[in-house]
Amino acid sequence: MLARLGWGDLPLSIALPAAFGVGAVVYYALPSEPHPWMWLPLSVAATMCAGLAFASARRQRYWPIALLIAAMSLAGFARSDLRTAGVAHTVIADSDRARVVTGWIEQVQRSTSRERLIIRVDAIEGIDIPPPRVRVTASRGEFVPGDAIRLRAVLGPPPRPAVPGSYDSGFAAWFSGIGGTGFAVSRPEAAEVSGHGFARGFAAWRWSIAERIRARMPERTGGVAAALLTGDRSGIDPDVAESLRASGLGHILAISGLHMALMAGGVFFAATWVIARIEPLARAIDPRKPAAIAALLAACAYLLLSGAAIPTQRAFVMTGAVLLGVLAGRRAASMHMVGIAALAVLVFQPESVVTPGFQMSFAAAIALVAAFNLARRRPAGPRGLLSRFAGFWGALAGSSLVAGSATGGFAAFHFHRLAAYGFGANLAAMPVFSLLVMPAGAIALLLMPLGLDAPALWAMDKGLSWVIAVASFTESLPGSLTPAAAAPGLALAIYGAGFVFLAAGRGLIRLAGAAGMGLALIIWAFADQPDALITEGGVMIARFGEAETWSASNTRRSRFAAHVFLERSGEERGQSPASGVICDYSGCMGRASGRVIAFPDSPEFLSDDCRHADLVVTRFPVRGTDRSACQARLIDARQLNESGALALWFGPDGRLGTQSVDAVRGERPWTARGDQL
Repeated sequence: MLARLGWGDLPLSIALPAAFGVGAVVYYALPSEPHPWMWLPLSVAATMCAGLAFASARRQRYWPIALLIAAMSLAGFARSDLRTAGVAHTVIADSDRARVVTGWIEQVQRSTSRERLIIRVDAIEGIDIPPPRVRVTASRGEFVPGDAIRLRAVLGPPPRPAVPGSYDSGFAAWFSGIGGTGFAVSRPEAAEVSGHGFARGFAAWRWSIAERIRARMPERTGGVAAALLTGDRSGIDPDVAESLRASGLGHILAISGLHMALMAGGVFFAATWVIARIEPLARAIDPRKPAAIAALLAACAYLLLSGAAIPTQRAFVMTGAVLLGVLAGRRAASMHMVGIAALAVLVFQPESVVTPGFQMSFAAAIALVAAFNLARRRPAGPRGLLSRFAGFWGALAGSSLVAGSATGGFAAFHFHRLAAYGFGANLAAMPVFSLLVMPAGAIALLLMPLGLDAPALWAMDKGLSWVIAVASFTESLPGSLTPAAAAPGLALAIYGAGFVFLAAGRGLIRLAGAAGMGLALIIWAFADQPDALITEGGVMIARFGEAETWSASNTRRSRFAAHVFLERSGEERGQSPASGVICDYSGCMGRASGRVIAFPDSPEFLSDDCRHADLVVTRFPVRGTDRSACQARLIDARQLNESGALALWFGPDGRLGTQSVDAVRGERPWTARGDQL
């Protein structure tokens, strides 16, 4: 029964994890939190469905499979509910008051020239039960990760999305234990913090390795090298990071399946070669099995050194499943191993199912395994030196094309752009990255305790210089980035399901998958994009006047929200809206889609704008009496503060459709604005 699903066209090893993921997706898509004990009856129902499936396996063919899929879907929902409850923590309310924060630096992040500290909290002034972590923009001075500090900071909840439907940093913050973000108003000073001795020492050790790498390599390559080997991305040059993303090489910055496979794979093949040369040992045992153990230990060490971020954990689970398959005598590159790895990740971190990293990494894995299985059916050709060289480049080109095609659609859904020359950039850069950069990095880590890492870091620098040069050249080409408008969540869900059916299925299932992906693209193409945006700061982005280009009511405020909205509208990245309104001493006014829109600067000009405009947007709160007296549609600071930014649709006959950030987010634990849980 567990061999195949339906018409024999989709492995249950893929169908069951997919069903578990569907249950998780349904949970995270809910507008409000289900009953606190909902997981219990769902778990019982899942157990009953699974029991009935196995009890009827001998008498029925299709019902047991349907019951198993239902059981996994219910289990995915229940596990997601339990996961959310398991990480519950305090969310700090918005306040202008500076609080004393005491804790130790767990991680340093950098956004442009500013540093952000992830502080593992020991105590926060005025909060009895503080969150596990806070993120503070501060100048750390001489302090490094692992150091205990005390500083004064203005804190609030993690920021809402800048645009309805855009990236929600609060979701990631909730599951990372970050219950407050803000900025420091004093310099850090040394403090005393009890406990966490091992974690603090480990953080300091990782930082020292990253600093050593950056000190011994040029700035442009040193930051990237430190990120590849330790997971610390604080030293990456922003221009280098953008070039890598624009060229389709940004995937090398996040330690994921590629890095883990190169690290563990290098150890595996090296250990296999060494053991095979020891003739008595090679005759007694299969060299691949002790090599798999050595590779698994190397992967575990790399996981810890890199900081065990969520993408790295996914990569470790995937690599571990492959190596355990080798130990068990199973074919490593199989859909069964991909399914096992996906299910393991979803059981421990069900929230990852809605993240681009999970979707793209497993999309690439499924597609590569499917392509490998097809390639295995071809008869082997001659094995001369020239044919082996051609085979290597052919395999590299084919894997780049397959992985790029598999992840390209998901990248466009999430990041609203496609790297037009990504295939060529990967083909030019990845051989050097795979054969020089990562092996040199592994050797550098091994030789670092002996102080002999300089030659390996020199080789790594040369390899990374080539990779960065390829990225910079690719970025400079005309049309290197193709913008894409934002797609509805339904389109992404249908596309993902269709992709799984197409890549992992056969026969009718594969045809159904292709049809599903086509349907998703049609839904995406005909999606109704908003006509304007009012940011949380009261700035409006629209097509003012007769121009076809986007412009803003104020070009000095809400710039980040304006850039996010333009990207989601399918505009070129980095384009800034010009001013499209006329201003005087009383405020500003413009016309969009035939409607007069006013932006008064103070309440004294409100009544006049209410008489002459169709829509009035204010950056100040409006009293109830003034609101009721306003003849125009009024959106004030109080409404924007309560609901977040507003997307607008100008309908016929003067109708105005709106959608707020909070309406999209719903009322979930990660959307709390300061409730203590």
